[in-house]
Amino acid sequence: MVGELDIIALPFLAGLLIVATHVPLGREVLHRGIIFIDLSVAQIAGLGVIVALWLGREAGDWVTQGFAVVSALLGATLIRSFERHWPDIQEALIGITFVMAATAGMLLLAGDPHGAEHLSGLLAGQLLWVTAEQLLVAAVTYLPVIVLWYWLGPGRLRFYLLFAVTVTVSVQLAGVFLVFASLIVPAVAISRLQGIAAIATGYGLGVLSYAGGLLCSLWFDWPAGPAVVWVLALTGVFFALAAGLRYRGERAA
Repeated sequence: MVGELDIIALPFLAGLLIVATHVPLGREVLHRGIIFIDLSVAQIAGLGVIVALWLGREAGDWVTQGFAVVSALLGATLIRSFERHWPDIQEALIGITFVMAATAGMLLLAGDPHGAEHLSGLLAGQLLWVTAEQLLVAAVTYLPVIVLWYWLGPGRLRFYLLFAVTVTVSVQLAGVFLVFASLIVPAVAISRLQGIAAIATGYGLGVLSYAGGLLCSLWFDWPAGPAVVWVLALTGVFFALAAGLRYRGERAA
């Protein structure tokens, strides 16, 4: 049993790192009403990875990371311009950007015999195969993000920059689907809570969900990313119902 748990030790640490940054980021995304920014920026970062692979680079090397970061920053800058110039249709424009980035990746990988494998990895992630080196890169990236976030606050431009850098790393750890779920599910579940109670509850939800999803993956031989997404969603429903009951009880009092 201990040996089996060792299999999910590094993936669980990766989950803790993702939760640490994505809970506050997700609350800000929900507050701004730009729900699909995470999908779009994650997909654009993934497109950067695909471009690097298309040019003959190896997945995970520093050149590929550079392509992903630059792509995500350009995507975040583009989406920032949507908020500035076309706020009434920004969600539609973000959705269009996501679709264009996703299909561009498909076109680039159309002739690659491993194209389907690359696309699956970017969407569903390879959480069970995360390495200590990847965790180190994630920790070094996330630490200044968390410090700047809680010290200086999100800020408009700072939010987009921090978001782009964070999602660039996260999508290579966990995939587009799990990044989206890690941002939005806790944010929705704790939307009626405020202050420290909201953040603490969001962190608790995320930690329990990653632990439960990875254990389900281990026990039932399921792919880790989709398993964590489902556990996140189910746990989020439970937490949201509990928060709603508490909210109604406080109002009745």
